Amino acid sequence: MRTTRTDDDRPRDRQRDLRASIDRTGYYPDIVAAAVEDAVAGEAVVSYFVQHEPTFEHDEVRRHLSVVVLTPSRLVLAHTDEHPGDDLLPEPYTSTSTEAVALDAVKSVVVTRMVTSPAKGPGRLAEVNLTVGWGGVARVDLEPAGCADPECDADHGYTGTLSSDDFTLRVSAAADGHDAVGELVAFAAALSARTHVGA
Repeated sequence: MRTTRTDDDRPRDRQRDLRASIDRTGYYPDIVAAAVEDAVAGEAVVSYFVQHEPTFEHDEVRRHLSVVVLTPSRLVLAHTDEHPGDDLLPEPYTSTSTEAVALDAVKSVVVTRMVTSPAKGPGRLAEVNLTVGWGGVARVDLEPAGCADPECDADHGYTGTLSSDDFTLRVSAAADGHDAVGELVAFAAALSARTHVGA
């Protein structure tokens, strides 16, 4: 039996919502939106998250914007930073980097939730960390290996773990607000749903 997919079956394209979120940051919205639009390349926006965070560099405040976008086939990441003038570009400038990762390449979606006063029951989330791994960057943690014999002085080599650590985003209620924490959880859930086997 053949089925036809109707417009109602397709996820709602959230391109306008994404643009409105970028505009609300007030951080070079036309520059950021143009880079994100190019990276999304006409695909529908299934889900997204926008984080605007200041960073401190000596006695100056610099801004950084992260935009993560989920399309039907890819995870798109965009980072925009502002810089003071330098030897190559004497005037202040922005730099925007984008990366698009095929969803079938995503190997792990790790969500760490921090809840305060857990003995009181499920309270509001205080912080959420999202780590996405696709094998582009890995972290190796090594330590000397040993055995159970306290008298042994043999060299047992090393033991360790290899962790995928391509992208991490941290959002806290204190710095970003409770709505932002909830939005990151919702984005992570949408990404997890699209990356499980059989999606």
